[in-house]
Amino acid sequence: MKLDQIKERAKQLNIKTGKMKKAELVRAIQLAEGNEQCFDSGKAVTCGQDNCLWREDCD
Repeated sequence: MKLDQIKERAKQLNIKTGKMKKAELVRAIQLAEGNEQCFDSGKAVTCGQDNCLWREDCD
């Protein structure tokens, strides 16, 4: 997902994006949605969240 799309999703959740980097934004979105803040944490192989919106970009 492109950064502009991520920022738009963050705005929908009333998250102030400021100068946040992609990983920070995604984790803030995950928190706002009530999900584990696991994006880019190295858990992609073991997280079990195959349908996660961020899965394609996650490490």
